[in-house]
Amino acid sequence: MAPLPKRKYPKARQHARRSHHRVLMGKVVECTHCHSPRLAHHVCKTCGWYRGRQAIALKQPELQS
Repeated sequence: MAPLPKRKYPKARQHARRSHHRVLMGKVVECTHCHSPRLAHHVCKTCGWYRGRQAIALKQPELQS
């Protein structure tokens, strides 16, 4: 049988214990190539550049004539 607490924990103590269980937003920086907002240490989703070079080739929308 598992051990059980003899008394009820106060809610303040529960919240203090869980205070670090939060989701943190990543840092948003400006892309050096297209100047759109992107997450730090990630490839830009708009232009595909990372650290001054083309990291991934993005598909360009085809123009219909």
